[in-house]
Amino acid sequence: MIILNQEEVQNLLDLDLLVELLEPAMAELSAGQVSMPQRTLAFSHEAKGLLGAMPVCLPQKELLSTKLVTVFSQNGQIDLPTHQAVILLFDVNKGTPLALMDGTHITAARTAAGSALATKLLARQQAQVLAIVGTGVQARAHARAIPRVRPIRELRIWGRNEQKAAALARDMGSELGIPAHTCASFQELAAGADIICATTDAPQPVVFGQWLEPGVHVNSVGLNVHGRELDDEVVTRSAIFVELREAALTKAAGGANDLTWPIEAGTIAESDIAAEIGELVLGQHQGRTSDEQITLYKSVGVAVQDAVAAGLVLQAAQEAGVGTRIEL
Repeated sequence: MIILNQEEVQNLLDLDLLVELLEPAMAELSAGQVSMPQRTLAFSHEAKGLLGAMPVCLPQKELLSTKLVTVFSQNGQIDLPTHQAVILLFDVNKGTPLALMDGTHITAARTAAGSALATKLLARQQAQVLAIVGTGVQARAHARAIPRVRPIRELRIWGRNEQKAAALARDMGSELGIPAHTCASFQELAAGADIICATTDAPQPVVFGQWLEPGVHVNSVGLNVHGRELDDEVVTRSAIFVELREAALTKAAGGANDLTWPIEAGTIAESDIAAEIGELVLGQHQGRTSDEQITLYKSVGVAVQDAVAAGLVLQAAQEAGVGTRIEL
């Protein structure tokens, strides 16, 4: 069995290839060709955290894996990741453990890659202004992923911590070679934005529908079991797309409060979810219907994405002879 630490995973994971391979994998998920039970959650109530188990089997890709992930929102106050994870890969035919690897980087990368795929399928072709809400790991990952599918010419950052926002804008502007700056409010951030990525653990909405301009595409990946990052007007004004309806709407498995709460209130209905990402890939839904339409991709993260990323890492590690090999 191969053990791979976070640095090794970071060096081995090809983000462009991940975005490419997620496309057929999400189609297989929507077509019912994947065995993926809902995630199981255990809660650490005093620490306001959770542990999730996410098993999956993709027979066509010979991937059998499970991720164990913790989400502790208070970690941001002590300079620890809010999301931490490990992933186990098994031989799909024999069940033999093949690899144990860091899943924290994979979680960030596959989430951003999922948003990049949604952006590829839903954003206007000439979308050039990328606006990011948040300053953490996911904000950085999305800043790297979205320009791979659209010709981004300007990056905007808005977050609660002005120093972190400024540092992120400086770092990503230099890395990407594009103008990057911070904004003082969501209203300022959203004015003229083509793509907005919400990457927060906010307990109260930080993305407001009244400021969304026609034609914008919104990616929302934030998770807070006690709150949400989108207000009602975002979901009522948008055509809504998800990874998997069941995952987004099952509260016990960590579904999206951004959707389940408005549904419970009667603000929207489950039928207002236009399609799954895989259904767009399969051609079962056309996606964006006009340049003026507002589109929303609400992500809760699915194990299929983790498995594809972990499979890429394992293959690269085997080819490069990287990792620590042990006998259990």
